[in-house]
Amino acid sequence: MRRLTRPGPAARPSPERLRAPRRPGNLPAELNRFIGRGDELAALARELASARLVTLTGLGGVGKSRLAGQSAAILQDRFCDGVWLVELASLREAHLLDHAVAEVLAPAGYGGRPVRAALCEHLADRELLLVLDGYEHLVDACAELTAELLRRAPGLRVLAAGRRPLGLGGERIVPLAPMNTAEASALFADRAASVVAGFTVGPSDEAAVGELCDRLDGIPLALELAAGRLRALSVAQVLHRLDDRFRLLTGNARGALPRHQTLRTAIGWSHELCTPAERLLWARLSVFAGQFDLEAAEYVCSGPELPADELLDVLAELVAQSVLVREETAAGVRYRMLDTVRDYGAGWLAATGDGERLRRRHRDWYLGLAAWCELDWFSPRQAEIAARIEAELPNLRVALEQSLQSPADSHLGQYLAGTLWFYWVACGRLAEGRHWLDRALELESDHDDARMKALWVAGHVAVLQGDTVAALGSLQRCRDEAERTGNATAAAYALHRTGCLALVCDDMPRAEELLRRALRHYREIGELNSTVVMGQVALAMALTFQGKLADAVRLCEGVLEVCEDHGERWTLAYAQFVLACAAWSSGDGGRARALLEECLAIEHSFGDLLGAVLAIELLAQVTLGEGEGEGDAAEAAVLQGAAARLWSSVGLPLFGSRHFHQPHARCAEQARERLGSERYEHCLRVGGRLDLDAAVARALRSAGPASAGRRAVRRTASGTNEPAASPSASGGETAG
Repeated sequence: MRRLTRPGPAARPSPERLRAPRRPGNLPAELNRFIGRGDELAALARELASARLVTLTGLGGVGKSRLAGQSAAILQDRFCDGVWLVELASLREAHLLDHAVAEVLAPAGYGGRPVRAALCEHLADRELLLVLDGYEHLVDACAELTAELLRRAPGLRVLAAGRRPLGLGGERIVPLAPMNTAEASALFADRAASVVAGFTVGPSDEAAVGELCDRLDGIPLALELAAGRLRALSVAQVLHRLDDRFRLLTGNARGALPRHQTLRTAIGWSHELCTPAERLLWARLSVFAGQFDLEAAEYVCSGPELPADELLDVLAELVAQSVLVREETAAGVRYRMLDTVRDYGAGWLAATGDGERLRRRHRDWYLGLAAWCELDWFSPRQAEIAARIEAELPNLRVALEQSLQSPADSHLGQYLAGTLWFYWVACGRLAEGRHWLDRALELESDHDDARMKALWVAGHVAVLQGDTVAALGSLQRCRDEAERTGNATAAAYALHRTGCLALVCDDMPRAEELLRRALRHYREIGELNSTVVMGQVALAMALTFQGKLADAVRLCEGVLEVCEDHGERWTLAYAQFVLACAAWSSGDGGRARALLEECLAIEHSFGDLLGAVLAIELLAQVTLGEGEGEGDAAEAAVLQGAAARLWSSVGLPLFGSRHFHQPHARCAEQARERLGSERYEHCLRVGGRLDLDAAVARALRSAGPASAGRRAVRRTASGTNEPAASPSASGGETAG
């Protein structure tokens, strides 16, 4: 996705940028040089020019991922809608494949619609290259999805990289052999130079490097592991020790390809050079999916044989030996294993018989992490928590799957799916949240609190998706069980969300009555958090629709005070949206725009699609009202087109609500009158082609999401209102 920036007044694009505008896409910037593979790059280019599905196959560690990425980067100018990479190595559940692809191709979350149908619709009129990397453990599901996408999207081409073909008709297969000696030597020298400053292959080392590359059969992963040993050994010593390990580990497995044995020898040699503690940690770290941090490794992997206070030193040695990769991320320093290295460690873990215990410890760590993040969401650390959960999503998925595999642990899955409500709702993951909540609630559980929490969260998500039938069912079940068990907290949350359901169903008096009751219950039990304060925002919205603007403004100003006291930004943005509605209704378009721009910047920084699309909808109306000319009407229509595309990723447009839809319809009617039907429809199509970043930039008039860091628009001095929850109450998200 493009980063939104505000260009300086004197900024001018270079002639090179004018000639070659950047294509959309998500290919990562590589940290080290790409070496060799010229013939293979040419072969991929030829195949992709004539075939819609090209599969790059080869053994683990041979360089498929890097070659596919390099080829895609070279060819990206061929595809007007860009090149998009979907990395599947850390995805362990086939039923999440559609979600993983949707996360890359379009804003996450597709409301009540099947994600597959939304993907097909999204790709139907686009010309892009989709790169599927590391799919071999999901080959059947990946083949099925690829076949349907290619059938439904004539402008789509797919470059797949895996250990085996997909087995589809029309598939062109490009086998990837190991590197030749010259390219392998160049790769080894380059990686060695990153390990040992000033390293070069001199005349005395040239023969040894060539022999080493031949012994490792030119496999890039093996070469990089060998280069990592140069911190402690010379090239000659590496070669000598490799000779010893070849004799020990080559084996004579029937039917195994020699190069597969060679790769195992290379990794096994690196494994044999590890200390017992390093081998043990390698095996135990294989339970993680994707990235992990030091604290998680210390909790999950420590024990009598590997004390927690010694684990950092052992982990650092695995990094030094290239068994682990250290990465700087928005969530801090994190680590990951290459897929082949993880598989090797998993085999050793299985041999120890300790795998089930380690998987339980992994699950328990991520249960605790989710609980801590929920408690800390109502704080100045919201952005940090959103980044942390985003980084931990592969591991949270593993923890959810682990919890839902055993009936005895189903309550843990219900608790975890419910505890992550803030991520599903505030970070644009409604569809995936609904998926996990539905799966968790299909299971029986004798833990009432966990089940009730999952129920009210499922009802909340369904309300936001516009699925009123499902929402009513979940919330009524929660209220019934809360009454039966005497759980006042779950009852308050279910009552609150039932009030929100009445709001989107256009029953404003009932919405007001239910929300006031819920807020009163929150005060009685001493509950104060983002959800509670959001109840005040929902009540203000109900009052706004009933024309009680002064009361709505006072409520939202109370919300802003609470948010300022606690450093809360997400709920603050929704309060600004309601204040903008009130300002627009009162004829103050300037204040409405200022509030909406701040609101939209904050929501976009979290990835909250619902908050973003609501702000863009209202900005379209404000834009139309800012002038009588065709330019304002055209821009309003473009914004409505952009909003329509976003609604398809959230749920039912404008919740199917008459109160939410009426201003939209008036805006559309007036814009069509000014522009004429033909131009109005054209502007809608222009907006419909904008992705989320482009839509936000357009709505902010290129202000960009950097404005999320600005101070919120100051409140008017129209009075204050007693906060809906006691300021002395606990700040934790403790519902259910």
